[in-house]
Formats: sequence, structure tokens, C-alpha cells
Amino acid sequence: MQFDKAEELCKKTLEIHRVHSEPASLEEAADRRLMALICEAKGDYESALEHLVLASMAMIANGQDNEVASIDVSIGNIYMSLCRFDEAIFSYQKALTVFKSAKGENHPSVASVFVRLADLYHRTGKLRESKSYCENALRIYSKPVPGTTAEEIAGGLTEVSAVFESVDEPEEALKLLSRAMKLLEDKPGQQSTIAGIEARMGVMYYMIGRYEDSRNSFESAVAKLRASGERKSAFFGVVLNQMGLACVQLFKIDEAAELFEEARGILEQECGPCHQDTLGVYSNLAATYDAMGRVGDAIEILEYVLKLREEKLGIANPDFEDEKRRLAELLKEAGKTRDRKAKSLENLIDPSSKRTKKEGTKRWPGLGFRI
Repeated sequence: MQFDKAEELCKKTLEIHRVHSEPASLEEAADRRLMALICEAKGDYESALEHLVLASMAMIANGQDNEVASIDVSIGNIYMSLCRFDEAIFSYQKALTVFKSAKGENHPSVASVFVRLADLYHRTGKLRESKSYCENALRIYSKPVPGTTAEEIAGGLTEVSAVFESVDEPEEALKLLSRAMKLLEDKPGQQSTIAGIEARMGVMYYMIGRYEDSRNSFESAVAKLRASGERKSAFFGVVLNQMGLACVQLFKIDEAAELFEEARGILEQECGPCHQDTLGVYSNLAATYDAMGRVGDAIEILEYVLKLREEKLGIANPDFEDEKRRLAELLKEAGKTRDRKAKSLENLIDPSSKRTKKEGTKRWPGLGFRI
């Protein structure tokens, strides 16, 4: 995920192609696709688009129709990110025509484009068209052509579930994720992928108020991530944080505190103290300590967070005033006997993690599957 370093190396590679390779070589096209991926990850969509167009021209010159179609899908994705929806539709439809002709009507590549069109039409408010494309994709995944792997079907079902999640149908999304997980259960090397699916299911269970199921899904995901050696990744830290929030809803405050503490250590290391995910964990941990009666620890964390915001992030963020108010309350009430538990639980979910039905997954840092 070191995109600046990746970009630097890729620029050197493209310079070597410019000096030593034949014009429009397949090797240069492959490296331009890599550079497009890097640029997209950095949010530089215009540059990504430029590299994809050049890669497409090279593939056309070499008669690589299927590769051209794959690049058209990537170009459509960039147009989506730029909200240039008509151009995105054109790119997707071009790819769809080629895939249907070359691979057949029921190939997973066709289904994958259907999913992208479903997402596009959802974003533009055309829900009937969106649902129709989802149904077309699911029809293919239900009766795949020979040679389709379980991994391809599971990946497709996961993509379709994201669209159902976006249109506020979490129960349908959960069914699809459950099907995807079952397909991968006996496949070697898929534990991290299954953990990611379980984490998404944990988020959706939380959305619909099934907190015990949410906690159990996160717990299973955490166990798999620990076993697969990802216990120091930022994603692991975010999953721990979300599991902690589920524990809060179940009044398992001690367990929540342990999870928030572990998440804090990981996210400080991987993302730094000023990252939004890390700040969210700080806030959750402070509120948890408050609920446990550890007022001094809660005050210490909130003072640290406010200092970070004042010195490095600025105070325009709406969370600043909320944290300042919470700190003032703690300082005022420190040392007094009170029933802290019920009052403190109101603050246990960081404002940036609070969800409403309308917001969907947008406010869940690191676990939204929405890009």
C-alpha cells in the first residue's frame, strides 16, 4: 500500500519502455495498467484515465480484444469515480458486447459488468434498472459456465451484495454474503477473504440491530485474521474497533475496552495518531473508560485528542466541539459519586461511526466496501 513508492518505480519502468521498447508493446501496456491502478488508489483519476487509454490503444494495435474489454471496464470505473456516468455506461456496454461474443452470455465476466452497471444505475437513482442488472448477474452466478471457479462466484456474489446493501436491503445482502462464504469454506488460502466477508456481515448485522450476531461475526473474523498473520494490519485494527462497538451495545463493557485498547495500539502504529480511524478509537476508548468509572483515563485520552486536533488537524471538525464538551463534563464531575454507566453509554459510539438507515455504510471508516 506504499503508493508513492510504487508510483516512483512504475515511472522508472515506463521510462525504460520509452527508451528501449517498441512503440505500443504489450509489456508497456501492462505497466500502464499498473500505473493506472496506482493513480486510482491515490485519487488521481485523470492520470489513471490517461494511462488506461494508452494501454487500450496498445492492446488494440496487438489485436487483444478481450484485454481491451477488460481495460474498458477499468475506464468505466474511472468515469464512475469522476461522476461521468454516460461515458461510464458507454465503456461498460462496449466491454459487455465483447465479453458476450468472446466468452458467452453466462460467463462471470459478463456478470461482473452487470454488477458495475447495477451500481451505476443505483447511484443515478434508477433503482429498477439497478435491480434488473443485479438479477441478471445472480442468474449467471447461480448457473455458471463450466470452468468457473468457486472464488469467481464468491467474488461476484460479494459484489452484488454491496449493491443490495447500498439500496438498503441488508437482509438480501447478508444472504448473498453467506452463500459466498460457504463457497470458500473448504478452499485453501481463503481465510483472509472469508474474514473480510464476516466483517462485512458484522457491519450489516449491526445496522439491523442484531448485535449478538454482529459480535459473533466480528469475533470469527478476528480469529481468522490472527491465524493468517494479519494481526498488525490497519484493517485488523478497524475490525477490532467495530467488534468493540457491538460489545458496547451488548453491555459487555470490559470486553469492549480490551478490543478498543488493542485497536488503538495497531492503528497508532499503522495509521498514525491523527488518522480518522485512530481518532475514532480514542473517542470510543475514552467513553468506555468513563462508563467503567476510570474517569482519569478517559480525561487523559480526551485531552490528548483535543491537543492533536488543535495542533495538527485544526478545530473546524464537528467532532472537536463534541469532544471538548465531553471533556468539560468529565472534569466537572471527576471525583463525584454518580451512576456513570447509563449516562456514559450515550457517548460510547464515536460520532464518525454513528449510523442511520439512510447513511448506509458511508460513516464506517475502513469497512464500507463502498469505494
